[in-house]
Amino acid sequence: MDSTDPFILADGLRAPLLRLARRLRQEAQRVGSSALDGLLLGHIGRNPGVGVSELADAEQMSRPSMSGHVKRLEAVGWIVRDQSSEDGRRCGFRITPEGMAQLGAIRQTRNDWLAARLARLDPQSRQALLAAQGPLLELLSLEP
Repeated sequence: MDSTDPFILADGLRAPLLRLARRLRQEAQRVGSSALDGLLLGHIGRNPGVGVSELADAEQMSRPSMSGHVKRLEAVGWIVRDQSSEDGRRCGFRITPEGMAQLGAIRQTRNDWLAARLARLDPQSRQALLAAQGPLLELLSLEP
């Protein structure tokens, strides 16, 4: 059996990657956020002026659903409407200092959780994970 066969590798990686992603999403909840909050705050922080349509497309969800999420982020003061666009009909968003603080808290909580577990691995296992970082990121860039 060839362990580098894509189907065998996919079967072996799927469960651990899903469990790890789920656990990291749960860490966002420890600071009063959802995983989607973190994704949206990060996207808006990197792309000031982004609108509901672009956010919906980026997260592959409906515009009405995204609109609800954006309104909630606005209500808690993590984002504000940015009407500085040349097209007065279009409204984008930018992250507030409070939103940046929340995003920082989400990232810190997730990093702390992950670092604590990585510290318990032997150096060879950590080196293997470091080597896997590039190929894992490459998988994301291969999306259709």
